[in-house]
Amino acid sequence: MSKFNKLAIGFGLSVALLTSGCATQNIQAYQNTTPTLDMHKFFSGQIEGWGMFQGRDGEVKKRFYVDIDATHEGDDVIILDEKFSWADGSKSQRIWRLTEKSNGRWIGTADDVVGEATGDVVGNTLHWDYVLNLPVEDKTYKVNFDDWMYLINDDVMLNRSVMTKFGVELGSVTLSMHRKNSSSKLRDSNQGANQN
Repeated sequence: MSKFNKLAIGFGLSVALLTSGCATQNIQAYQNTTPTLDMHKFFSGQIEGWGMFQGRDGEVKKRFYVDIDATHEGDDVIILDEKFSWADGSKSQRIWRLTEKSNGRWIGTADDVVGEATGDVVGNTLHWDYVLNLPVEDKTYKVNFDDWMYLINDDVMLNRSVMTKFGVELGSVTLSMHRKNSSSKLRDSNQGANQN
């Protein structure tokens, strides 16, 4: 086999690895969904959440509770102070700084995020795309997050994130977030999601 053919095969395998598992939704599909997500309204005050991390085989590897303090800096910036309590008794914290741009675009930064996260809001949906420095035992890995958040009613948001490395799925995170002292209820039919 020639060097050219070996190079072509190697390149093809690399492309296959990079593209496998990378298929993602089109956020424009949520254009007409309700209730419309207002980032400043939902991410304001105290929010709590319950979540889990599953490996790609579906097995639950970790469970956690998160307490979020959401504050604002001016009209364009939201600060999310996230305090995690893991089922094994460990604690962690992440502080997000979210900056609103134009046309539903948001930029996010945090200490363990590589560069900037980019987010888009359409209808009831927020999509984030970012790279996270993920510590595993004594090493740190750069992992891609494809992060989707869906506003269910004024006080409840569901979140699913898929983690990949070189295009290969590593696992997923599912999180249910609730605004504390919320007034709306899931059973209120007028605030259910409208899926067209």
